[in-house]
Amino acid sequence: MSDASSGWSADTTAEPAAEDLARARGGDDEAFTRLVEPLRRELHAHCYRMLGSTHDADDALQDALLRAWRGLPRFEGRSSLRSWLYTVVTRTCLDSVAMRGKRALPVDLSPSSDHPVIGDAPLSEIAWLGPYPDAGLDGGAGGPAGPDAHYEQREAVELAFVAALQHLPGNQRAALLLFEVLGFSAAEIATIMDTSTTSVNSALARARRIVTEKIPSATQQQTLREIGDARLREIVTGYSTALERGDADALVALLTEDVTWSMPPMPHWYHGLAAVTDFAVQVPLTGCGSWRHLPTSANGQPALGSYLWNDEAGAHVSWAIDVLTLRGDRIAEITTFIGPDHAAAFGLPASLP
Repeated sequence: MSDASSGWSADTTAEPAAEDLARARGGDDEAFTRLVEPLRRELHAHCYRMLGSTHDADDALQDALLRAWRGLPRFEGRSSLRSWLYTVVTRTCLDSVAMRGKRALPVDLSPSSDHPVIGDAPLSEIAWLGPYPDAGLDGGAGGPAGPDAHYEQREAVELAFVAALQHLPGNQRAALLLFEVLGFSAAEIATIMDTSTTSVNSALARARRIVTEKIPSATQQQTLREIGDARLREIVTGYSTALERGDADALVALLTEDVTWSMPPMPHWYHGLAAVTDFAVQVPLTGCGSWRHLPTSANGQPALGSYLWNDEAGAHVSWAIDVLTLRGDRIAEITTFIGPDHAAAFGLPASLP
């Protein structure tokens, strides 16, 4: 990350950026777009980490960029434009957190079910955590860019990390992300959040303690590097093939003993090999119909677009995004984000012939 005190001139594209900045201040929206576009993806990822929803991240980023456009004449250049935009985006997200509260997964709300719940009904009144398409992490200027950054870009959108963030108040969430993911200093964060450095350090200490308690010691990125691409493809292919063939034994062979399966917005979830196997046999393997899958990637983790046969459509129709969390070379968690709209966010087709 460029030093917030160094100003825009520290950037390697200083001259054209300065020219676009002058034009944008004069009302040239195309110049403003050129300034913002290289940062859009990392800013969107920051919004997702703060809010736990791609839809909310879309809205927050749009609102923040409108605020930035209107406030651009007041940007004095004492910090980098990137730092200033993170100020606007973070404050916009904090406003959203204050209005909407936190997002959850089924495991946050109730004990697991020890038998399959047939006909489980979605809970629409719950604000559910959603998946994040990895395409939003590619090609941008994001990632750890300062000496204080600890998490890699993909580690910082893993389900366990984003779910843990939802247990933090907005100010702690923002402080942790700005420091550990983006590498801003405590003094810079104090400016961004309009508070004192002492308050930032206090928020960081509390946030680290809570997040450390809730996330596994090994990240998914570490696990994926250890098992390698070939084994990962075997796991993903084995999972989709087992569901498509209704093969319970093949599915069970891929799972850990303490595996969990949750399906937001369905409230019930299952923990342990016996309960998960019972659910799998009675619901997805035999009770739903014909499945097809397309591999994808979500939250820096292996995932699949799941398609269920629909007689009316005469096709397999988008049903969910299944995100797999691995421990070693076994699946420790299956999180099935149900909803046909997820496919579009992942660049997947709405149906398969």
